[in-house]
Amino acid sequence: MNMVVGALTFVPLLTVAFAHLLWALGSSWPIRDQMLLAQTVVGTPGITRMPNRMLTFVISLLLLAAGIVALSLADHASGGIGLTLAGAVLALAFLARGVLGYTAGWRARHPVEPFATLDRKNYSPLCLWIGAGFLILVGMRLL
Repeated sequence: MNMVVGALTFVPLLTVAFAHLLWALGSSWPIRDQMLLAQTVVGTPGITRMPNRMLTFVISLLLLAAGIVALSLADHASGGIGLTLAGAVLALAFLARGVLGYTAGWRARHPVEPFATLDRKNYSPLCLWIGAGFLILVGMRLL
């Protein structure tokens, strides 16, 4: 069961990390152009292109690292209390981002379409899914 939860947490993180890596390299995949990509991924008023490529690359590495933590959490013999705490922090971070996506303040900061709709229907639920995965993995380590 641990490995299933770890994999179901890792796969979306790996997918999003890969997309960020492609964007850091200048690709607009799967969107047709950079402006629409920025409006789809960031959603802030006036955005015309993706943020700094180095920042996007760092985000891809952090997402990959989070995925590796998820897989590591699935193994009770790995990492000790430090890994468990890292998993708890990641659970809180992803759950907070998921909930934040449904607040009025977030909507006011990121009103641009198609981001606003995709965030409500895809991005925030995905963050909640990933956060729940980390929470389950942490809980299973503590039992």
